[in-house]
Amino acid sequence: MLRNSINTFISKIKGEEFVLDTEIPLNYFLGILFNRLIMMIRGMCIFKKKYIFIGRNSTIKCKHKLHIKKNVKIGNDCYIDALSIDGIQIGSNVNIGKYCSIEATGSLTNIGKGLVIGDGVGLNSNCFLGCAGGIEIGKDTIIGELVTMHSENHNFSDINVVIKKQGINRKGIKIGSGCWIGAKVTVLDGAEIGNGCVIAAGSVVIAGKYDDNGIYGGVPAKLLKSRGVSKDV
Repeated sequence: MLRNSINTFISKIKGEEFVLDTEIPLNYFLGILFNRLIMMIRGMCIFKKKYIFIGRNSTIKCKHKLHIKKNVKIGNDCYIDALSIDGIQIGSNVNIGKYCSIEATGSLTNIGKGLVIGDGVGLNSNCFLGCAGGIEIGKDTIIGELVTMHSENHNFSDINVVIKKQGINRKGIKIGSGCWIGAKVTVLDGAEIGNGCVIAAGSVVIAGKYDDNGIYGGVPAKLLKSRGVSKDV
C-alpha cells in the first residue's frame, strides 16, 4: 500500500509514470524522500516555488535570470551563475547532478548569451557548461559524468599580440532531443548535434553539424554508424 502511494505521489509530481523498484528497501527510499524534503524547503526559500530541489552547499548567482519549471533537482555543491543576455531556462523534470558548474558569462566586459535546457534532461555529476556563446539542449537528452561544453573560442591569429588580448568569438552549441552524451565528452563551440545522437565516451565534438541518429566517437568525433541500421554499439 505504501509503495503504491509513493508511486502515485511521485508520478503526479513528474507528470509521468513512476514505479519504485521492488528490490529497494522502503527505509532506504524513505531516507531519500527525507533528503528531497530538505532540498525542496531549500528550493522554496530561494525561488518561492514548490518542487524545486536544491542540494546543500550549492551556489546560485543572478537568480532573477534563472527561470525554472517544476520538479527540477540541483544536486549538492553545484555552482550556477545565470548572468547573461537571455539568462538560463531549465525545463521540467530536469536533474543536475552534484558538483556541476554552469557559467553563462566568462567576462564582465562582454556578457554571455545563456542556456536553454529542455524538459527531462539529465546532467550527471561534475559537468561544466560554459554558456557565453549560448547552449541549447533538447528534451530528454542524457549527459554523462565529466562532460564539458565550451561555447566560445579565443582569437589567436596575431602572433604579435598575446592571445588573451585578442578577444573571443562565439557561435554557440546546439544539442538535439533524445541524445546520449557519454562520460568525459568535450563539446566545442559551433557544434550542432542532431536529434537522437549518441556520442561515445571521451570524444571531442568540434564545430560542425552532426546528423540525426548518428553514433559518433573519437578525437575529433566522426560518424561510426547510424542508429537503426544495425545493433547498437
